Amino acid sequence: MTSTLAPTRERRPVLRVQPARLLIYAVLIAWCVLSIFPLLWMAGTSLKPITEPIGGLNSMIPNAPTLDNYVKVSTLLPLARNTLNSVIVATTSTLITVFLCALAGFAFAKYEFPGKTWLFLLLIGTMLIPPEAGLVPTFLIMRQLGWINTYWSLIIPRAATAIGIFYMRQYITSFPTEVMEQARLDGCGEFRIFWNLVLPVVTPALAAWATLAFIARWNDFMYPLLFMTTKTMYTLMVSISKLPVSESLSTPWPVIMAGSVIAVFPLIVIYLVLQRFQVTGLQVGAVKG
Repeated sequence: MTSTLAPTRERRPVLRVQPARLLIYAVLIAWCVLSIFPLLWMAGTSLKPITEPIGGLNSMIPNAPTLDNYVKVSTLLPLARNTLNSVIVATTSTLITVFLCALAGFAFAKYEFPGKTWLFLLLIGTMLIPPEAGLVPTFLIMRQLGWINTYWSLIIPRAATAIGIFYMRQYITSFPTEVMEQARLDGCGEFRIFWNLVLPVVTPALAAWATLAFIARWNDFMYPLLFMTTKTMYTLMVSISKLPVSESLSTPWPVIMAGSVIAVFPLIVIYLVLQRFQVTGLQVGAVKG
């Protein structure tokens, strides 16, 4: 007797997307478009001839793309030297501040000493003081040291920052103290513990802080404008601000945008290179929290 039962059909899972999630995705996409639009407009404008209009709905795409604006920027400014100045200042400042902030954060997180709490509160309190309040004393000190129009005037005054020390201290606090005690029993010195044990563990935090510090030093305008007195010592941001603002009774926006593209491009590269470390740092921080 044969069976008359029909074969059962497998039910495919029905994908249901919640309206709230769709709304979140729509808001995020709109926010991304708004965030990237100025960069796209800047890049498109930098490829336009001076005579081509930069307004209107079709301003994103140049009708006759040209690289003349980049050539003109390089002829109006000592672009190679200014870029080198920015690279030297931003890279050196970042390396120094990351090391010193990590070292100070390690001391506040893992050591006990008299006045530790009050000293840390005083350090945090300095974050309430605007940087502009210390410009005049800093300038007088730099002049007494003979550091005006030198790289040191841009590097040393901000070699370590309160927010960097606070950030590294909060991250290093979760490092197991038992590991440090075991290392001491094995004969490790304090600096070796910091260098060989702590730093490799907090690499995501170091990369995240290095990214923020590099961007801040690269974009810095106030200190280089105040302490640098010759065109060859200007950083890229200050140098671009010195571009001529009038040409044939109109502002040469394509030339200015070409200089802006040159200034922003290294930051995008740095962010993309260190992005994976930042994501790792956020994931580790979420697990620790």
